[in-house]
Amino acid sequence: MTSRREFLAGSAALAASGLFAAVPGARAADPIKFGSILDMSGIFDAYGKPMDMAMRLAIDEINAAGGLLDRPVEVTAYDTQSDMALYTQFGQQLARRDKVDVVHGGILSASREAIRQTLRKSEVLYFYNVLYEGGVCDRNLFVTGVTPAQQVEIVVPAAIKKWGPKIYILAADYNYGQITARWMQKYAAEAGGEVVQTDFFPLDVADFGSTIAKIQSAAPDIVVSALVGGAHLSFYRQWAAAGMKPKIPMASTTLGVGNEHKVLTAEEGDGILVAYNYSPEIASPANERFLKGWTDKYGDTSLIHEIAVSNYQGVHVWAEGVRKAGTLDRDAVIAALTQGLSIDGPGGMVAIDPKTHHAVLDVHLMEFAGQKLKVLESFAQRQPVDTQGVCDLVANPDDNTQYEIKI
Repeated sequence: MTSRREFLAGSAALAASGLFAAVPGARAADPIKFGSILDMSGIFDAYGKPMDMAMRLAIDEINAAGGLLDRPVEVTAYDTQSDMALYTQFGQQLARRDKVDVVHGGILSASREAIRQTLRKSEVLYFYNVLYEGGVCDRNLFVTGVTPAQQVEIVVPAAIKKWGPKIYILAADYNYGQITARWMQKYAAEAGGEVVQTDFFPLDVADFGSTIAKIQSAAPDIVVSALVGGAHLSFYRQWAAAGMKPKIPMASTTLGVGNEHKVLTAEEGDGILVAYNYSPEIASPANERFLKGWTDKYGDTSLIHEIAVSNYQGVHVWAEGVRKAGTLDRDAVIAALTQGLSIDGPGGMVAIDPKTHHAVLDVHLMEFAGQKLKVLESFAQRQPVDTQGVCDLVANPDDNTQYEIKI
């Protein structure tokens, strides 16, 4: 009898078999094998479904332009159902059974680490296209999401300048929140600010009544949040319901990444300050093309969010690396990706820093206004400074470390 795990593995494999049929001159028997692992169901599906849609849009565009190396790109995608154990299983399947040429996937840092070492040992190139806590130094890994330093160096000084120096930090109690809180402390101090309190919360915490009372007693000028997920979204509702929103303003490094600002009412979310790589409101030809392509394929653009766009841009960065290398050989593609390559994406120019294999990105200071991301100021080509100081894959290509900020 088929086991439950075997059934899940079989049912979760979603091969996009029709993508390459119309590629001029393509050999259907010899596709380039593209692997994807995402949470497309379960508690993280609000992140994973749009990421999968963005990936498939990018692959469609690549194949419509003739594929890569005169070959079609064929997708094998696995849905982990928000189960970290399935990341490990599917990562092994993609590398060992499916023998893919590249893997794009992972959302939480735990999911990245569940597959990263397997892909590294199997010499399967890996792209992690998500905002994360930063610091991973691995020649086989490329990261196209914005890192905390790229965000925090913009949003915290802007909040201090606008509202005052006293900061109260709220963060998720795992590596993303803990490391991001240190970046907040660093950039607050550099901007003349003072962190009066830092509180961490497990992901399942949804009652913030006592926390709101503590914040009232501390009387900060700003609350800066690195809260994560559906349960933590309750804080913003409870904060507004307590009448605190007009009294103490807020900035965040996470709110809106998964379109959470569209779940909140305008009264609950408006005026919160953020800094990300993408807003649908960016006026550029590249963003207009992306939005049109999404509309033509899917219709409704309301599902688009920051990490969906990071995934879309990551696929196109990889494709440009393959074109430039003229081969799928991993070492040749790595070399091509780190030799001045860039693309013009919906969020702006995307390049790869050769020392860290993280993206150099445009970052936009924004605020929520009417459940939209209003761009206040744009900062071009922000370096991934959180790994650049200690990670140097040019000098130390065998490094395999996640470095953490020291303050």
